[in-house]
Amino acid sequence: MRHRPVFRSLLALAMMVAVSGPARAFDTRATAAWVADLSTGAVLLEKDSHRPLPPASMSKLMTVYMLFEALRDGRVTMDTTFPVSSRAKAMGGSTMFLNETDRPTVRELIYGIIVNSGNDACVVVAEGLAGSEEAFGRLATERARALGMTDTTLTNASGWPDPGHRMSMADLGILAQRLIEDFPEHYPIFAETRFDYKDRAPANSRNRNPMLGLGIGADGLKTGHTQEAGYGLVGSALQGDRRVVFVITGLTSEKERAEESERILNWAFRQFSLQMIAPQGRVVAEAPVWMGAADRVGLMAARDVRVLVPAGQASAMTAQVDWQGPLQAPLAAGQVVGELVVTVPGMPETRVPVLVQADVAPAGFLRRISAAAGVLAGRVTAMVAF
Repeated sequence: MRHRPVFRSLLALAMMVAVSGPARAFDTRATAAWVADLSTGAVLLEKDSHRPLPPASMSKLMTVYMLFEALRDGRVTMDTTFPVSSRAKAMGGSTMFLNETDRPTVRELIYGIIVNSGNDACVVVAEGLAGSEEAFGRLATERARALGMTDTTLTNASGWPDPGHRMSMADLGILAQRLIEDFPEHYPIFAETRFDYKDRAPANSRNRNPMLGLGIGADGLKTGHTQEAGYGLVGSALQGDRRVVFVITGLTSEKERAEESERILNWAFRQFSLQMIAPQGRVVAEAPVWMGAADRVGLMAARDVRVLVPAGQASAMTAQVDWQGPLQAPLAAGQVVGELVVTVPGMPETRVPVLVQADVAPAGFLRRISAAAGVLAGRVTAMVAF
């Protein structure tokens, strides 16, 4: 017998918070975009997000990720120094102004890449980790694919224009999420606004991320610009319990990039609300038990159940518990027996495992006889009714 009871008490809880006005689709001026709410994993906007495009300096995030992994694995420390090759020194575009006599530390190179967008720093890191930038590109591509970034092929460490150097906006979003979640101890560096290696270029020491310092919770991650790619940004902001990550590209100017980034963040935070449906451990339903010492057992959510609700859709939310029943004793507390399914129009379903609240031992002999007779009568009645 398949039981799909509508969990009315959860539905009532979800509807307590009302939001006004329907959520509107966002019409971005970017040629490609990806926006997600990391608190729930919901993707809020996709526009040509899986097409491999020139990522410009936004691909430096992969170089940073590879360096963070080397730190985590103990292959380098923050005080490890790398030599500066003539190739690194000769890099044009954004730079941290390295010379061949310099021996920058890993810490300095991280700041030089994140804050200064240093192409020279990227080459130094690539050569230091892999021996050559070409070898680093192969390793970075392999690592990206392992992280689920299937639309990524990297030929260099800096995003320098190359016909084979491509990333999709969705892949850059995956990479942003991994940087935030895998390296919380290093992530605050992305919010640093200035770095000047050995006081060589005070006028060029600022972070180009236009979202930092606006008071909207923005704390990362990386701008990008080439003639082919246009102006782009991998951005993230934290407001309350919600973190939004977005990736845009193809804007026509720094000004348009800044305006579009702020518009996206305002839309993502204002047109969606995060609602707690059921905290971890709360009983969300009761299930009948077959041949057990108890007739029924509580079912509880395996984790906090939070859903993202578009404006105006709270009243259309539904929640139900789905399990195969009756459950067969013995049952152990914490045993997974089904799912809580929350549905919000226009959003992906939220599915959370439900667990048995308490142990249920097998029934004694007389109770088993009584239970068997009851189920037999029920089955006969069901057959007659059919």
